[in-house]
Amino acid sequence: MVQQFRKSITAFIFFVAWVTASGGAAWAQAPRAPLVLKADAPDRYVVVPGDTLWGISTRYTDSPWRWPELWGMNREQIQNPHLIYPGMVLLLDRARGTLSIAGAPAGAQPGAPSGPAASGVPPSGTARLAPRARAESLTEQEIPSIPPSAIEPFLTRPLVIEPDGFDKAPTIVATEKDRVILAAGNTAYVRGIAAQAGEETWYVYRQGAPLVDPDTERTLAYEAIYLGTAQVTSPGNPATVVLTSAVQEVNAGDKLVAASPPQPMNYAPHAPSAQLRGRVIRIYGSVGRVGEAGPLQIISINRGRADGIEVGHVLALYTLGGAVRDTSKAAGASGALIKLPDERSGLSFVFRVFDRVSYALVMHVTRPISPLDVVRTP
Repeated sequence: MVQQFRKSITAFIFFVAWVTASGGAAWAQAPRAPLVLKADAPDRYVVVPGDTLWGISTRYTDSPWRWPELWGMNREQIQNPHLIYPGMVLLLDRARGTLSIAGAPAGAQPGAPSGPAASGVPPSGTARLAPRARAESLTEQEIPSIPPSAIEPFLTRPLVIEPDGFDKAPTIVATEKDRVILAAGNTAYVRGIAAQAGEETWYVYRQGAPLVDPDTERTLAYEAIYLGTAQVTSPGNPATVVLTSAVQEVNAGDKLVAASPPQPMNYAPHAPSAQLRGRVIRIYGSVGRVGEAGPLQIISINRGRADGIEVGHVLALYTLGGAVRDTSKAAGASGALIKLPDERSGLSFVFRVFDRVSYALVMHVTRPISPLDVVRTP
């Protein structure tokens, strides 16, 4: 019912669609305008722990999702993503508008061998060395594309229940000793788990608020309220489960969804190839259509897989323009009310996609984001 994603996301790779020097499309999408460097972009930058590819790119351009253009990567190199580590020195070639790692040949893929060593043929006058052990820090990690901690808890937990999914999910039908409230360590009995299920881990959740399309007033899905985890100790119908963790109280009637093994997944931030337009439904954790969002907060939007939304899509955020009276005309006169244009207010990064709903991380804002605001192809 709910697609599971890999919880460990420190290997995020920051790709974008761009056109190679020969004119071939790497992601079947060309940038809409030349990449413009900021006037104060540093000529030299040392990568430090805590950096992200989005953050570094923001130092150089206002289009941070177009990262590979800064590296001058070609179509073949995009297939083998580069890795950037703390301590590396980045150099800016202003004439070409590209970045490189100090000491690496222009166009070389960071983290990959270059020169004669890359081909396996030693240059004339050199000796081939035998293999030897090399000490390497286990704590060194490549920098991620976006802050992992901002979305990691939302990658595997259920976020959305499809309109008919709540009725089909396994249900807690009884509790040990008829307890009203269950906590970690308590036993529950669940109807609807397959008889062959072994010692599997499940997420426990409860139906939350409806996610209503602001344009059609149609209920697209329901938010899932995460309650904790449970493990099957005895299969059957009902099956016996033990709560292994609980962040809220668990009651009879609450639902379960299987926590399937995490699957490796790379994020490829890029603008949609088509012109998309949607609306912000809710700010995650807020009440109804109230509240405001800033950087690194999560929003839900009324567009999903069926509308062409993909994981990694970068969407521009716009404050919805209101209607005001034209002061040059009398109140009530024809055409006295005018519609103000939507004002661009930030960028968001889609990281979970369902059929009709998606979740995105707010990356940058110039003004607070509110429910009913507009999302568009940047």
